[in-house]
Amino acid sequence: MFAPAIGLSILGRAQERGIARIELHHILDALDGSERADDRPYGGGPGMVLRLEPIARILDRILAAAPPGERREIVVTSPSGKPFAHADAVELAGLDRLILICGHYEGIDDRVVALYGAREYSLGDFVLTGGEIPALAFLDATVRQRAGTLNPASLEAESFGPAGLDAPAFTRPPEFRGASVPAVLLSGDHARIAAWRREQSRARTAERRPDLPGPEPVD
Repeated sequence: MFAPAIGLSILGRAQERGIARIELHHILDALDGSERADDRPYGGGPGMVLRLEPIARILDRILAAAPPGERREIVVTSPSGKPFAHADAVELAGLDRLILICGHYEGIDDRVVALYGAREYSLGDFVLTGGEIPALAFLDATVRQRAGTLNPASLEAESFGPAGLDAPAFTRPPEFRGASVPAVLLSGDHARIAAWRREQSRARTAERRPDLPGPEPVD
């Protein structure tokens, strides 16, 4: 699931430029002999739980090779975790290393959080088969925040930043099936266009996501 996504688009270009290096670790490669990656939960109940020992082997190997003083976080994908937000991506982008552990089945042995000081993040209030999709989402959101990945102006104008949700966007043709591009965007008046976009961002944020900060109303 990871290989095609991390080799393309923004993630791929970030690696080509040396802005990020993404490494994959397969839990099955950390098993000894006939050992299983999962087991039945203590106390009974449905489903299986990812075992702590093979995960610990991978983490111990990574941490043992890490340089002293490295700024890092270990993140576990979990529906019981804190909802992942733009601010989290910005914070994690400033680290030297981010380790993502994909939950699966009924989850991961919870001792990994206590033993390694891991954070738990959720992609949203819904259930997925595994943590691969949330991990890819967290990874993409974080890498794009690293300096040099994108044009700084693009980052400033993105949704969920200080300016709230982005204003609606349009491109050619100026009219299609009776739907027209707002006239102000065709005016060439950059001051009016900037004011229009700011007002649209404010109104869209207030209507759709009143919980988010947004720009002040345009006078």
